[in-house]
Amino acid sequence: MRLAVAATAPFGADVLERLAANHEITALLTRPDAPRGRGRRPGPPAAKEAAERLGIPVLQPPRPESGMELGADTVVVAAYGLLIPEDVLFERLWLNVHPSLLPRWRGAAPVERAIMAGDTQTGVTIHRTVKALDAGPVAAQQAFPIGEDDDAGTVYAKAAPLAAELLDGVLPQPRFTPQDEEGVTYAEKITAADRTLDWSRPPEVLLRQIRALSPHIGARGDVEGRPVTIWRARLDEGKLVPVEVQPDGRRRMAYDEFLRGLR
Repeated sequence: MRLAVAATAPFGADVLERLAANHEITALLTRPDAPRGRGRRPGPPAAKEAAERLGIPVLQPPRPESGMELGADTVVVAAYGLLIPEDVLFERLWLNVHPSLLPRWRGAAPVERAIMAGDTQTGVTIHRTVKALDAGPVAAQQAFPIGEDDDAGTVYAKAAPLAAELLDGVLPQPRFTPQDEEGVTYAEKITAADRTLDWSRPPEVLLRQIRALSPHIGARGDVEGRPVTIWRARLDEGKLVPVEVQPDGRRRMAYDEFLRGLR
């Protein structure tokens, strides 16, 4: 099929590449380049990098506008990150890929919030994009488990191929079922407060926080009197033990290496 894709983040880039293997992607709609890294120099979104490798035309308006030349009657939305106005939604079919079992975890950080909450499963929902946040009628949905060792990166990696598989079943003839309004929860955007490790909390809660923010955001805390980002950790006899850390201004390293550097 001829499709356009609206995507920005790495999850969206993964979905884009998988769709491009089986469909003609006429355009990528993505967010403008933004400052990134220590130097804060403007850089392209992950989805733009993928599109350029694949030779897909890229549109980067500050916000979606009516009359955009997308070249297709259907747009797949995956981690795009901008509100699509109602008048733009009326112009064609917009199908959203949401990495949760809607109506649970509507919003910006469904994978991270699911892990933080201790959910043992999540999934992918394909639904029609509507004005209300992630509230559109569902075309397909499938669950998968969240393993004890899964972090956000591994969950997103499981969600992307499942999303492409579900879309292949939906796209020829989409049929929609209204979402159940019971059980609605919201996955608020991750803030600086969500990154801060409160050492008075139970170790298992802290471990879920670290897993939820790895490998893309990072949980923050003082370890041995030094501010670090903790990327991986484990429980040892009920105690939280860092496995991979990153001291401020330095590279990621094994926790043992970090401790040796303090001597």
